[in-house]
Amino acid sequence: MSSMNRTSALASVIATLAVAVVAYFIPVAAGAERGKAPRPAGHATPTTKDAHWVNTWTAMPQLTEPANMPPPPFTQGDRVLADTTLRQTVRVSVGGRYTRIRLSNAFGGTNLPITSVSLARPKDGKAGVSSVVPGSERPVTFGGQPGIDIPKGAQAVSDPLDFPFQPGTNLTLTLYLADGQASGSITSHPGSRTTSYMLAGDHLDDTDLPGATAVDHWYFISGVESWSRPTTGAAVMLGDSLTDGRGSTTNMNDRWPDQLLDRLRSQPATSEIGVLNQAAGGNRLLHDGLGPNGLARLDRDVLAQSGVRWLIVFEGINDIPGATTDSAGKQITADLITGYQQIITRAHAQGIRVYGATLTPFGGNGYDDAAGIHESSRQAVNEWIRTSGRFDAVIDFDKVVRDPQNPRRLSPVYDVGDHLHLNPTGYRALADAVPVKLFKQTTIPPEFPLADAG
Repeated sequence: MSSMNRTSALASVIATLAVAVVAYFIPVAAGAERGKAPRPAGHATPTTKDAHWVNTWTAMPQLTEPANMPPPPFTQGDRVLADTTLRQTVRVSVGGRYTRIRLSNAFGGTNLPITSVSLARPKDGKAGVSSVVPGSERPVTFGGQPGIDIPKGAQAVSDPLDFPFQPGTNLTLTLYLADGQASGSITSHPGSRTTSYMLAGDHLDDTDLPGATAVDHWYFISGVESWSRPTTGAAVMLGDSLTDGRGSTTNMNDRWPDQLLDRLRSQPATSEIGVLNQAAGGNRLLHDGLGPNGLARLDRDVLAQSGVRWLIVFEGINDIPGATTDSAGKQITADLITGYQQIITRAHAQGIRVYGATLTPFGGNGYDDAAGIHESSRQAVNEWIRTSGRFDAVIDFDKVVRDPQNPRRLSPVYDVGDHLHLNPTGYRALADAVPVKLFKQTTIPPEFPLADAG
């Protein structure tokens, strides 16, 4: 081959590689239509040098209980949501220009065929509404295609979508399933405290869904990511119903993580902190209950989330009632402490700081036993959280919401009425108890294995 030909061939290879590299960093077009090739991107995606993906919203995936399945006719034997449009709203924490959507089939009994998806802005910016702002709808694609077949037990992440949104705002996700899921086992988050809508037929592009069936659950959606600045990071709350928001107001986003987000956004130093609620009612740290146990889901719900730098552990209260004798109570206490240490070690290995929250009172609730075994266990666990030095910091939720006159009980001002869960004012007290200084951009301390031996 002549020198000129070799030079020409080399130039051709370099040009091909350059096109491939550029193409790698350009998102799939926001304007792709169902059944059509996506339109070219209107704007180039920021390079990886000055941004990264950060989760801005999450919901813990769960196996849907029979009572929380879509109502008839949307559940028909072993087929769910066939020829159905499903519209759901979520409140993001940090903002951005580019976003990706995560859908989950973690607990589906079969593959989950998603026909098409769109992202829009809800009418008046509200949560739990069926209407979207006309013209705000954008098709979501997966590998350039309008839909995706999600394998059993897997999740799907969409292509990047050019869809600017502000922090703390609500977004509307609409899914259309032509065939539905051919299984009685589907993935959802029952405790959404947010209203969703389902309507027969393909109404993906409709601005409203008149006559739709309303349910207070999320189905299949598990995360929203934002293409964010390097200084942006996320904090995960690992917990149970007290973090999932039992006792909060439907469609008002007044769980304690939501109210913490409002605090963080009000201060410039913490305005770029994502708040990710990875909690579910009835969840336990050590054993499966409503959803996998906290130790089992740590990898999926914390370590695998984008941009996580902090973790608040507020879980274990549902494990304690399993004890019926003093020895059993001591064993549960020891097991919870071991579980916390496992979480700390595993999170630290990924560069994540871990903060421990003390367990709040349940005196007067069914969790409280006459012999005081459960209360003794709670007190022992809280003493370890406060004094062991194993957590990077301690958030004393117990101290904040207990009744000063009867520390075994919640303050009546915060009690929703069942002596276990909090009202929105109580959740505000928890949010206010979290020091914003905990979210500084600092590295974690080194582990000291010898310290654990004692």
